[in-house]
Amino acid sequence: MVDRRRCFGKRTKPRFSVPPWNKEHPGWQELEEELPQNHIARKVLAALGHLDLSPLFGAYSASGSPATRPDLMLAVVLIEMRRGRYRPHQWHEDMKENDALKWAGMGICPSRTAWYDFHDRVGPLLEGFHKQLIEASLARRVTDGTQASLDGSTFAANASRHRLINQSRLTQRLEKLNAACAVDAADEPVDDVPAWMGKTPETRENQRIRYQRAQRRLVELHEINRRQNPCRRRNSDKIVVSTSDPDAALGRDKFHVFRPLYNVQFVLDLNSPLILAYEVFAQPTDAGTLKPMLEKLDSIQGLSLADLLVDSGYVTASQLALCEQAGITLYGPWQENDYSKTQQGRAAKQSEKIGKAEFTWVEEEQRYVCPQGHPLHWIGRQKRSQADGEIHVVHSYRCSPEHCTRCPIHQRCTTNPKRGRAVKRSEHEPLVEAHRARMATAAAKQLYKRRKETVELSFADAKENRSLRRFPRRGLRHARTHIGLLVLAHTLLSYHRATMHNEQDKQATLSHALART
Repeated sequence: MVDRRRCFGKRTKPRFSVPPWNKEHPGWQELEEELPQNHIARKVLAALGHLDLSPLFGAYSASGSPATRPDLMLAVVLIEMRRGRYRPHQWHEDMKENDALKWAGMGICPSRTAWYDFHDRVGPLLEGFHKQLIEASLARRVTDGTQASLDGSTFAANASRHRLINQSRLTQRLEKLNAACAVDAADEPVDDVPAWMGKTPETRENQRIRYQRAQRRLVELHEINRRQNPCRRRNSDKIVVSTSDPDAALGRDKFHVFRPLYNVQFVLDLNSPLILAYEVFAQPTDAGTLKPMLEKLDSIQGLSLADLLVDSGYVTASQLALCEQAGITLYGPWQENDYSKTQQGRAAKQSEKIGKAEFTWVEEEQRYVCPQGHPLHWIGRQKRSQADGEIHVVHSYRCSPEHCTRCPIHQRCTTNPKRGRAVKRSEHEPLVEAHRARMATAAAKQLYKRRKETVELSFADAKENRSLRRFPRRGLRHARTHIGLLVLAHTLLSYHRATMHNEQDKQATLSHALART
C-alpha cells in the first residue's frame, strides 16, 4: 500500500476549487447586465489586475481539500472595505444577499470559518502588496514621492473601558483562574465561580490565556514607567491594562474618553492620493513613531523623500537630527499645536518674561550671553531617553547670582535671582534654530498649508465614509490587518485611476499628433 503522506508530498502546488460561475453562466450574465458601469465592484476587479497575487496563492497548503480561490475572496473583501464592512461574519452574510459581491466572487459562498481564516492568512501579505503598488506608481511616474505628510489618529479598540485592572488585582485573579483550570482538568465542578470568571471550562481557559497576555503587557508597561524621568513616573497601582484586549494602549480619544485604543499612522503623498506608508502602534500618542515610519519609507525602492509635513508632536530636536541624517527636510510648528493660545495671548505672555530666544549664543566661547551682557557658563549636561529609544543630551548654562541680583530686569528674567537664570541648550540646537527660521519663511508656510488637504482627509475618510471608528477584532495583529485592507483598497483604486488617466492622456496626445500630420 502506498504511504498517504508520500502521496500528499508529491503535490507541489496547492489546489483551488472551480468557482460555481463563469462568464458564460446565466446567473453571472444576469448580474452583469444589471450592475451599473460605475459600480465600485467593477473598479475593484479592474484594479486587482495590477497586483501580483502569487504570494497569496502560495500561502495555501498543497495538501487537503481544494480551497476557494483567494483572488475572488480578496476582491470581495476589498469591496466590503469600501462599504465599511470589516467583520468576516459580515462578509459571509453579504455574499448571500449582495448581488455585486456574487458577481465579483463568481458565485462563491465560503463558510464563516473560511472568511476568518482568510482574514488571518492575508494579513501578513498586505504590506508587500502595498509596496508593489507604491513602487509601480514611482516607476510609472504617477508620483515622484518627494513630498509627503505624516500624521496619526487614535481608533478605539474592541475592548471595554470599564474593566481595567492593575498588577495586584491581575495577580489575584490569575491565581484563581489557574486553580479553576486545574479543577476543570480533573473533570470536577468548580465551586463559587466569581462574577468576573468564565462559566464553562472552555471560556475559563481562553480567559486565562488573555490574562497571561495581560500580565506580560503589564510587565512591559512597568518597565517603560521605570525608564521615565522620576518627576514623570506614575504610581505603580495606577498602571492598568484591559484584560479583553491586552495589546491596546490606554489613553483619551478625540472625544476625551479614557479607553483602550490604537494609534494609526499614515504617510500621504502630496502630489497624489496615494498612501505611501502606514502602521498601527499600541500607544496613545504620536511620540516615537517618526523613526519606524521613516524606516518603512526607506524600504520602498525608488522612493526618495525630500520634504515631510508633520504637526508639532513630531518636531523635536532629536527628530530633526534623525531627518537630517536621512536627508529629509521636516516642516512643522515648533512647540505649538491646535490647542495653543491665541497669538495675542502668547505675545502677551512673552512680553511678561524674557525667553530663551533673547539670549545670545557665542559659538567661539561656547556659552550664552543674557540681554544685559552677562555671561552664562556651562554647569552640566543631562541625558534624556526618548520614546523611540534614542538618547538626547541637553546642556545647562547658568548666570552668576551676583549679576542676577543686581540686574534691573531680573523680575522679568527669573523667579529666583539668588540662584541665577538658567538656560538649556540641546545638542541639536543648530538644527532647531535652522528649523524655526525655515518655518518663518513664506514658502514654508505656503507648503505647510497642503498638509490639511491630504493626511487629515484620509482619517476623515476612514472614520466617516468607511465607518471605522472602532476595530472589530481584538489584538494588534488584527488591527494591522484591518488598516492594511483599508489602505490596500484605497491605494489600489487610486493607482488604477491614475494609470487610466495617464493612458487616456497618451491616447489623446497621440490622436492630436496624428491629426496635425
